[in-house]
Amino acid sequence: MDETLGTALRRWRDRLSPADVGRIARAGRRAAGLRREELAELAGLSVDYVVRLEQGRATHPSAQVVASLARALQLEPAERDHAYRLAGLLPPRDGTISTHVPAGVQRMVARLGEFPVGVFSADWTLLSWTPAWAVLIGDPAARSPAERNLVRAVFATGSRGLASWPVLNDGDGLNRALVADLRTALVDHPADRGLTDLIAELRAGSAEFARLWDEGAVGRHVSARKVIVHPQVGEVTCDCDVLTVPGCEVRLVLYTVAAGSADAEKLEFLRVTNGLSADGSAPSLRGPFPTP
Repeated sequence: MDETLGTALRRWRDRLSPADVGRIARAGRRAAGLRREELAELAGLSVDYVVRLEQGRATHPSAQVVASLARALQLEPAERDHAYRLAGLLPPRDGTISTHVPAGVQRMVARLGEFPVGVFSADWTLLSWTPAWAVLIGDPAARSPAERNLVRAVFATGSRGLASWPVLNDGDGLNRALVADLRTALVDHPADRGLTDLIAELRAGSAEFARLWDEGAVGRHVSARKVIVHPQVGEVTCDCDVLTVPGCEVRLVLYTVAAGSADAEKLEFLRVTNGLSADGSAPSLRGPFPTP
């Protein structure tokens, strides 16, 4: 009997443990793998839609949905491509930006739950994040993938930019580094239509981006002190580090605060008031989640 997307999803879900995604296995838990509710939260989907996918009642998921499920299920590239084919879709082509996050990176991020950590693709689109990231930077689940793009947020003007990326930057070092990253991504992924559209949009909509792009701006990411403006606690000063993974295009942005500082107290307040445990994990599932 030919395998269906639903049977594959159940098989992949059953092989993951709660610890693999940064959750604590509570006493009396019957499911050995992930529950549907947990997969839905990790993938940013509704529980009902995951149920319909597994039961074969939803037969035409979008490429965006399959990519989200592949990341949530920590699929290897070959498994991800198999999921696309089972959904009746072509796997991502060579020359396009990968949204794959290696399982090892996902497990590492899951264990960094107390820290705000975001995982970005080569074009600086946010792929996954810790609960602490959501409470400090803003919950990305409420935004579309286009709105999760860091370069778009940084170069946006007016209130939209502040709402999307509430981090105060000292000088234009970050901006130059982001422009340089997009230029490198364009060389590596010339067939990626989303990337070329993003660059064209930014050149047309941001005078600063257009200037830096036309100047051939170069830059690199360095560890830096950042101030994040939060609507509940005001300014939070963090150390920001950008980490890369050899052999993989994803970048991790990690914010930390000095232990015992006023900023640490602010971050702990945000964790507690948003229902996070001491390790940064959510003690219960929260919704609603966006339905594709």
